[in-house]
Amino acid sequence: MDRRDASDGMTRYDRQMRLPEIGAAGQARLARARVCVIGAGGLAATLLPLLAGAGVGQIRVIDPDRVEAHNLHRQTLFRMADIGRPKALVAVTTLADLNPDCRLTPVVAALGARAARDEAAWADVVLDAADNFAVTYALSDACLAGNTPLIAASVQGRAGHVGGFCGPAPSYRALFPDLPERLQSCASGGVMGPAVASLAALQAQMCLSVLLGHAPSPLGQLLTLDLAEWRPGGFRFDGAPEPAPMPAILDAEDIRPEDRIIELRSAQESPDLPHPRAERLDTAAIGTLAAAPGGRLVFACATGVRAWRAARSAAADGAQTAILLTPPKGVS
Repeated sequence: MDRRDASDGMTRYDRQMRLPEIGAAGQARLARARVCVIGAGGLAATLLPLLAGAGVGQIRVIDPDRVEAHNLHRQTLFRMADIGRPKALVAVTTLADLNPDCRLTPVVAALGARAARDEAAWADVVLDAADNFAVTYALSDACLAGNTPLIAASVQGRAGHVGGFCGPAPSYRALFPDLPERLQSCASGGVMGPAVASLAALQAQMCLSVLLGHAPSPLGQLLTLDLAEWRPGGFRFDGAPEPAPMPAILDAEDIRPEDRIIELRSAQESPDLPHPRAERLDTAAIGTLAAAPGGRLVFACATGVRAWRAARSAAADGAQTAILLTPPKGVS
């Protein structure tokens, strides 16, 4: 923590340690901290350098994807030469050059429901920077069960939100028990880089504030930012009640023999089925589906949006439903 800049002899963290709410004690807390970041894309491009630059001691970066040309307008950790390389590995290599004090671990893999529980048990704070709604709810469930703070952000177009969930605060499901009627991912709806970076900077600030124990806490706080209408906003949700966790988020290992697995992606979207017993059906057929006695209808898609809506629709007809957490196919 006392690495010095050879140009002026001052510590790397001098400017933030001058803040009375940080100081040497706060810097020592950051050096001991363990943070898990899910996603190494647009949000992570801003928040990861801020966390590493601040001196967070251990950072784990989890992402299954490789760099593609269409990422570069907003995922500024990457360069043209990185196209085709694993995002998590490139991000960690770049961060190591920024601050060798940080212990950085890349995980080139999709996050499953069980892995989410493992990360929540390991980390002091989990950051959701993935463009996948099923992953967000899986992280919320894991962090709520593990009493681990979760800082989650979402951006579409020129607007988005960031909030502090779980730990002593309500979960993401408590604030968002269902998805809005109109919702798209970055891949389907588009997004602007500055909007992503703005929300990511707020996400990093919330994480550091949790680690430092600053008051008021960002846990239980939602911030919204609309850069199309130039309108910031926010509110606290400390008293939001916890809903029943429906639909449940599952891994392939959680599938039971009596479950029926429905793949909602076309063969062009996802040539490989997510489970040996999966069947490919269109959402129009959901109303006619039935599972075996005691079984569940388990839906799969790329980002979780179609699967969520299919699960909610089938549940309204009395079916037991769940979402199979699968890595995106061709979506990043």
